[in-house]
Amino acid sequence: MWVATVENIDWPSRAGLSIDQQKQELIGLMEQHKRTGMNAIILQVRPTADAFYRKSREPWSQWLMGKQGLAPAPGYDPLEFAIKEAHSRGMELHAWFNPYRASMSANSFASDDHMTRKRPDLFFTYGGKKQFDPGLPEVREYIVQVILDVVKGYDVDGIHFDDYFYPYPIEGQRINDSATFGKYSNGFTDIKDWRRNNVDMLIKQLDDSIHHYKNYVKFGISPFGIWKNSNEDTLGSATHGLSNYHELYADSRKWIKEGWVDYINPQIYFSFTRRAAPFATLVDWWSNNTYGRHLYIGQAAYLVNQRMEAAWRKPEEIPNQIRYIRANNRVQGSIFFSSKSLSTVARGTADSLRNDLYKYPALPPQMPWLDEVVPNVPQTFTAEATATGVQLKWTAPLKASDGETASGYVIYRFAEGEKIGILDPSKIIRVSFEDFTFFMDTTAEKGKRYNYLVTALDRLKNESEPSGPVGVEAK
Repeated sequence: MWVATVENIDWPSRAGLSIDQQKQELIGLMEQHKRTGMNAIILQVRPTADAFYRKSREPWSQWLMGKQGLAPAPGYDPLEFAIKEAHSRGMELHAWFNPYRASMSANSFASDDHMTRKRPDLFFTYGGKKQFDPGLPEVREYIVQVILDVVKGYDVDGIHFDDYFYPYPIEGQRINDSATFGKYSNGFTDIKDWRRNNVDMLIKQLDDSIHHYKNYVKFGISPFGIWKNSNEDTLGSATHGLSNYHELYADSRKWIKEGWVDYINPQIYFSFTRRAAPFATLVDWWSNNTYGRHLYIGQAAYLVNQRMEAAWRKPEEIPNQIRYIRANNRVQGSIFFSSKSLSTVARGTADSLRNDLYKYPALPPQMPWLDEVVPNVPQTFTAEATATGVQLKWTAPLKASDGETASGYVIYRFAEGEKIGILDPSKIIRVSFEDFTFFMDTTAEKGKRYNYLVTALDRLKNESEPSGPVGVEAK
């Protein structure tokens, strides 16, 4: 689930809320997404060269306290809080950055500490918005360091970019980067190829840098849904729309082909019946172009019930999209834009997820190219019936061959006579991405006998063999 902070789209609901209100809103949002079966939150932490986290070289975001640079109460770090709350609920937390965007409008007020004030030479203005110039080596270096602040300083599970690279084209506007091209052409003669290469260099450098510091941190990008159309390139999709490659200078297929990203997450914000770019056509195309990396489909929960197209007024549109994705074993999941829509326009979709499609928990899919060493089994697993529930305790597993013990656990429960094993997700009663070694099952019915299993998870969600089973009669 994407949680957008820019212009207070999802969280906080408005700038200037008290710290308690911000925390309560975030907990409420995570509880809601836990109920709808989500296993990852993608939180926007840097919307316009500003920060939703304390350990930053950039000023606090204006969408936090109402003014850029204005710090929240001492001791409060929104990102740190979000990570803790997500992990305790068995959800990953990916930090979402906008690499180049530095302002949302011509009249947006920047604090004196903002890079547009300190180093105006690093930006161009397009459509009234300030953007870092991707052609400047210093810009690439700076963006990498900004992101490494979070990689090194926080317990994030992933680093995420959305679709904003070079700006979306606006009639009558041109990108003012010819001087940069003249100075840093890198042997390119075509400015368009040069621009694409500038973005490529940033992506490759980030892939190397993130995994150098923490190999388990996933790096993923969510580009616009079309790489190239087939009338532009026979390798492209049978679509007719704006393309990443030509209009945004983002060679999204190359990043995955070269293995520079761990997942690609194209925004296929189209219905099955969208003539220029049908949903199924693009899912099929991307699934044929993943080169062994993960493919998550970006789905448009925000379009449900909108008037623009009849398909979005059908309650089954997104559920059918999920079923279509599931029928393709080269797609590993979905990400929904955005958080608020599941409690407003797409409430019906949220019901379908909670009651049907996402009824049972799912662990994030494994990434064997980053880590395929399975953790060892949790030890000394016991279950004791008490007046308040069944108390489960265990000790952490011994270190596996890669030095990891456990970063989380999964608890399974079986009624008497049920088949015991870890392949049935309906038997999961708890997933946590924390290293607690106890759990109180308060939902066990008095007088019933149960068997329990516990498995260990490492940072990349490789799951151990189970410890147990242990049997107990609930009091």
